[in-house]
Amino acid sequence: MKVVKFNLLLYVAFISCIFIMAAQFTFSSPISKSNRRELRKKHDGPCEAHNSIDKCWRCDPNWAENREKLADCVQGFGHNTTGGKGGEVYVVNDSSDTDLVNPKVGTLRHAVLQPEPLWIIFRSTMTIRLCQELIIAGNKTIDGRGAHVHIAGGAGFMLQFVKNVIISDLHMYDITPGDGGIIRSNSTHFGHRGASDGDAITIFGSSDIWVDHCSFAGTFDGLIDIVARSTDITISNCHFVRHDKALLFGASDIHPDENMRVTIAYNHFGKGLTQRLPAVRWGFVQVVNNDYTHWKSYAIGGAKGATIISQGNRYVAEDGAAKEVTYRKKAPKAEWEKWTWRSEGDLMVNGAFFVNSGNPNWAAEYKGYPLICAEPAERVPELTKFAGAAIGCKVGVPC
Repeated sequence: MKVVKFNLLLYVAFISCIFIMAAQFTFSSPISKSNRRELRKKHDGPCEAHNSIDKCWRCDPNWAENREKLADCVQGFGHNTTGGKGGEVYVVNDSSDTDLVNPKVGTLRHAVLQPEPLWIIFRSTMTIRLCQELIIAGNKTIDGRGAHVHIAGGAGFMLQFVKNVIISDLHMYDITPGDGGIIRSNSTHFGHRGASDGDAITIFGSSDIWVDHCSFAGTFDGLIDIVARSTDITISNCHFVRHDKALLFGASDIHPDENMRVTIAYNHFGKGLTQRLPAVRWGFVQVVNNDYTHWKSYAIGGAKGATIISQGNRYVAEDGAAKEVTYRKKAPKAEWEKWTWRSEGDLMVNGAFFVNSGNPNWAAEYKGYPLICAEPAERVPELTKFAGAAIGCKVGVPC
């Protein structure tokens, strides 16, 4: 009998180990084996910074002593974003998320709810599983540089009616809907919230937002959704993989969101993507010097008269997938011909093509907009070489 019990314990332990390893693989594999760009993490040579945002800060060996320098480097529509610059440094040292009303000091949830400007960093590498959506107050920087920070297996971020937020160097994947419930939304208020959609980041009625050097994969809903009168946003140096409908800007066909302005620069759109890279309703979006190496249905779509300016991007069509970069949602040609969608200096590979429409002299109409000057599309693989999170930042050496 003792032998039987002993063997049974061994069997249970063996099965438990398998489940643990499987769970770890589920959380870590979507980004770590995504594509060739993972090779850049093994780069052992001198620091390389190829695009204008990275050149601003990345090769400074003292970056950790002057983290706030990052806030001076944003370009495009989010160029006024300063995040938590000027505030105290808050160190997250606890990866738990167990109390949604009175979060523990040292957790990410406690940090982002504080009313004052904060520059939030992480003491060590950690995986944070958010039990419900993380509601972020304004004037915050979430800075994952120097640690491998994973937001995985739980809910995502909510930026709702706030200004001035920087999110940098995070892995976000396997994001699921939250059930809702009693959740604290700021330092002085908590109440009942409905279920969340399962987006990695939702930007709702907010402005002056910068998302930089993050990696996204495999959420229940979108990777980044920008909705309801949000504007002045830059998404740069990010890595997107494994999603059917990745980026949605403007959620309503009925309520105009004409003031929405977004810059998408130096990002890589990689394996397992189908469409919405992004899809845009209303507003103005500059898509500049990005690398599109995978899409199944289309890369850039839209409706409701959105203005989309594509400059210096590389579009590589997949064999057996759609060759057209663009898609106009449910609109007759007589309507979409008036929308200003322009391709300027883009590199089309393997049969890829962009259908232009609207005003070829659009620049005169939008004079004064903070647009990023496009570099030649042939440089895109170099400009986006270090897109994504975990760019090798270590204290005392360049990133």
